[in-house]
Amino acid sequence: IYDLIEFLLIFETAANDSNYTEICNLALEKEVAGYRIINDKVVQITSEEEIFAIEEAIANTDKWKSVSTHLATSLNNLADRKNPNYRNSIKESISAVESFCKIITRDDKATLGKALAEIEKSHNLHGSLKTAFSAIYGYTSDSSGIRHALLENDVTVEFEDAKFMLVSCSAFINYLKTKIKI
Repeated sequence: IYDLIEFLLIFETAANDSNYTEICNLALEKEVAGYRIINDKVVQITSEEEIFAIEEAIANTDKWKSVSTHLATSLNNLADRKNPNYRNSIKESISAVESFCKIITRDDKATLGKALAEIEKSHNLHGSLKTAFSAIYGYTSDSSGIRHALLENDVTVEFEDAKFMLVSCSAFINYLKTKIKI
């Protein structure tokens, strides 16, 4: 049924009719379904705050193609019910943050850590937030192979991990856009 809903979204997009998504989401909520429509994908996310964070980040980064592409790809990897790719969803989520921080600092060669340090100085980012996202970046770069080659003893990345990263990274991007007014 979710595949049918996604198929019908093609016609909504073509007709520029936003009622279909709204009606479907209301029905899904009423039926206490564990899914909602976000960015023309049926996703296993039901919290209004999480949905809003993702939708706002994707919608408001259109002028930065790299950021919106990473976020949309992360969402697609998470939403694929037949062959979800949680590892790449996480990689795309943190890549969206890294890409946005490079845009803010105007340094295409900066690592996320270097960009966050610059944003901390030049835009008064609280040190704890810088440290937190540096640690999240470290999580994606550790021995579990999320951003690197897989190893034989890698941990399995699950839906909850990918969802957390997509929501957190979307919220952080939204925060930076508001704080820096970019």
